[in-house]
Amino acid sequence: MSDLRELDAEFARALRSLESRTKFAEALAQSDAGQEVTLDRRSVTPSREPRMRGAVLRAWGPGRWVEAATSSLNAEGIGKAASAVADALSKTDGGSTPPGPSSTLRQDWNERPARPMRDLGMEAMIAHARDAFGWATSVAGVHECQIRIGWTDEERFYMNTAGARCYQLLPKVFVGVVPVAMENGQVDYDYLGEGGVGGAERLGLLNEEKVRNHAQGSVELLKAKEPPTGRMAVVLDPGTTGTFAHESFGHGTEADQFVRDRSYLRPLLGSMLGPEFLTIVDAGSYPDGWGTIRFDDEGNPAQRTALVDHGRFVGALHDRETAAALHARPTGNARRSDFLSRLFVRMTNTYVEAGDWSLDDLVREAKDGVLLEHTTSGIEDPLGGQMQIKVKKGRLIEHGQLTSRVKSMALSGRVLDVLKDARGLSRQSDFEMGPGYCGKGHTDLLPVASGGTYLLSTAIVGPA
Repeated sequence: MSDLRELDAEFARALRSLESRTKFAEALAQSDAGQEVTLDRRSVTPSREPRMRGAVLRAWGPGRWVEAATSSLNAEGIGKAASAVADALSKTDGGSTPPGPSSTLRQDWNERPARPMRDLGMEAMIAHARDAFGWATSVAGVHECQIRIGWTDEERFYMNTAGARCYQLLPKVFVGVVPVAMENGQVDYDYLGEGGVGGAERLGLLNEEKVRNHAQGSVELLKAKEPPTGRMAVVLDPGTTGTFAHESFGHGTEADQFVRDRSYLRPLLGSMLGPEFLTIVDAGSYPDGWGTIRFDDEGNPAQRTALVDHGRFVGALHDRETAAALHARPTGNARRSDFLSRLFVRMTNTYVEAGDWSLDDLVREAKDGVLLEHTTSGIEDPLGGQMQIKVKKGRLIEHGQLTSRVKSMALSGRVLDVLKDARGLSRQSDFEMGPGYCGKGHTDLLPVASGGTYLLSTAIVGPA
């Protein structure tokens, strides 16, 4: 397997060729490759993910960035991209200093697990999928199940004229299980999804107990009641808490929304938004998460950024431009979905830190309401501050006890009201992080993770 660090000399040559025309230039190379298999009762579909390889060069002209991309990672391709940038710079009025600080990070992160998925092979992946299919369909009432197992090696190499030189190789693994239950013409399903940095050892997430439990969950949904409606006490499971942190709150903290005056949160920076036990974080440096990175696509190191600290809204997510505009510092959140896509301020691993309640304590405190489980989607509203999160299932809370299973439902209301009404969070032992993909709008998908523990608050609930 080739290593993007082999481009060191070509990048250095390209950047030197631009130094006489600009006060700052940078180069980013990307290579993503992997395999996956999808298996159900009718078919086994192995596939090799399309290899995404290329580079983008960017330089600062007066008041704007100029960039050019190439899918040819050789001297000719990189040279042509540098020439295209130089040509665009020649049509400007001369160089100026770009906004914000330039990275000077020099570090290699070459993370090769003890058991790389690349070495496991497709036949072994199919065998794991067949095992999971057998566990799921051994549950009475489950007649079909889709299993998905895959891996991707995410490689980035970055250099700039300020002296930065960074490399990362992040191997990531994902598994998904969707057991489908059928009875008397009714069909329903639960699901299991896991993913993060690592190798074949992460397939331990796909164990018999978990698969059978989720298959049994599909069967239970066939007889589940309709969900309650109205404003009530809600307990969010760890995945739903994470989706709330990401979709309902996190997007409003991306500082390009601040600069465009499209975030309801901007005038609230520094204000108390919730109780003192509430802390919301975005952390590209989170160990082994699905959204984990070692540096962003401007060469800034990944870090932990507190968004809400003990109830107070204290921080936003920045690239170098938003940091300059708002007198802050880059937070390691400048990300491209690939070398052909625009750079935006983006989340990584976003989560609510744990509290000190047990789930039983939260349910007793709720008295009457509903527990929401297994998020299926969330809708952002960074301008108006409204929220909607859909979940696959839940449990009624009656007189401080979990009772009947209920079907899919939607959670809605004002984000600030849900934060203000938060009454408790469960302990670290309940903490979970789940994988997903996030687009800026509906495009430019990036791997992200979200998570937390059980959260008690008040919101509006109704059928999905």
